[in-house]
Amino acid sequence: MDGIDPRWQAYAEQFSSPESELLHRIRRETHLQVLKPRMLAGHFQGRVLAMISHMIRPARVLEIGTYTGYSALCLAEGLQPEGKLITVDVNPELEARVRAYFRESPFAHQLDFRMGDARTVVPTLTDMFDLIYLDADKAAYKWYYETVFPKLRVGGCILVDNVMWSGKVVDQSGDKDTRLMKEFNEHVAADPRVAQVLLPIRDGLFLIRKCKA
Repeated sequence: MDGIDPRWQAYAEQFSSPESELLHRIRRETHLQVLKPRMLAGHFQGRVLAMISHMIRPARVLEIGTYTGYSALCLAEGLQPEGKLITVDVNPELEARVRAYFRESPFAHQLDFRMGDARTVVPTLTDMFDLIYLDADKAAYKWYYETVFPKLRVGGCILVDNVMWSGKVVDQSGDKDTRLMKEFNEHVAADPRVAQVLLPIRDGLFLIRKCKA
């Protein structure tokens, strides 16, 4: 479920910058060849991610949940010339596909793709990040958030995808996954260390800025 009327979404895409040829191919091949293509960020959300990255100009980006690499390449667009993006995914069936896409991109030398469970990989990271994107196991969002928070510089941002959870978060009742998403959103809203805005883009995108440690 998208957060806006599909007609408005189409209009917004019409007047947004186009995606690159590589991104267009990734999107097309993902829909034709990969399970659950709805997980892909897509043109409109991809341009939002790229715009935020350009505005922040990060030296270090962390992405949890690579899928087919579309969002990583969008986030890489705003990297500083010597910047690095680390992206972590647990699905080995997509590894060869993602690495091939990354090799074709102009950011190949800046992309560090790590295969493994983020709950194991993330605690080993020693970098301080300027921008972090969470788009993996939704039930683990709170754990990811608290684990990456010390690794985010003050003034840096965390982006969290799917926080509207197909609109179910506005229901009075819901299944376990919906309740967990509601609890995560409430956790962020009550966190005195951050400022945040929940954007009704596609399935909901949380934009969170770290104000203090």
